[in-house]
Amino acid sequence: MNINPTLETLFNHVSVREYIDRPVNNETLDLILKAACSGSTMGNMQLFSIIVTRDAEMKAKLAPLHFNQPMATSAPVILTFCADFRRFNQYCRFRNANTEAYSNLQAYQWAVTDALIAAQNACVAAESLGLGFVWLGTITYNVDQFVEILQLPDHVIPVACIPMGYPVQKPALTQKLPVETFVHQEVYHDYNEQRINECYREKESSEETKGILAENPDCDNLAQVFTKHRYTQPDNEHFAGVLAETLVRQGFIRR
Repeated sequence: MNINPTLETLFNHVSVREYIDRPVNNETLDLILKAACSGSTMGNMQLFSIIVTRDAEMKAKLAPLHFNQPMATSAPVILTFCADFRRFNQYCRFRNANTEAYSNLQAYQWAVTDALIAAQNACVAAESLGLGFVWLGTITYNVDQFVEILQLPDHVIPVACIPMGYPVQKPALTQKLPVETFVHQEVYHDYNEQRINECYREKESSEETKGILAENPDCDNLAQVFTKHRYTQPDNEHFAGVLAETLVRQGFIRR
């Protein structure tokens, strides 16, 4: 079967963390941003905004919040996608409509979904144009400080941050779980131990996982690496608290 270029781009996605010293020109960036703004949205309200960071001083200011990961400063452009109900609330305000309708978690969920669709559209466009990128989860860890530095008003909160540029080299594909792991026919089918073993068999036996376990000798398996070292309970509970407080401050949760 011949695979069209869009599917080929999707099937061959890799995260790129190193970029050559080459700027992303305005024409290319405009295409990426247009793709981002062309996706599906809730009620066609387009509840997202994109902050483009190119300035070296601004990257340096944001870098500590990204735990000083090299790609946060070496990428020629960084796109921060925000769930944004501010713009639509202002539209309602200036049209004598009810602005209190969207100060809740339902509105937040709509805006997050819109922002993530826009972000994924941008990523596919970037890869199709020869760029590489990586998602920085740190945008949700220090969300309160990002709100301050990026000067985000109420009802705007960052949900995705994506540095992008031309790759030094394209990394090898990472080991993914089989497609059938994620697909449920008609209703959700829970994962018993047998099914879990089937889903993770190839991943756990891969050279990639063997290397990870060699770097973490206190762990017997990949699950323990995640819970002991990568995304620990204390860290998750701390950052969840930061996010909850920021949602209150930005007007998505009322007390």
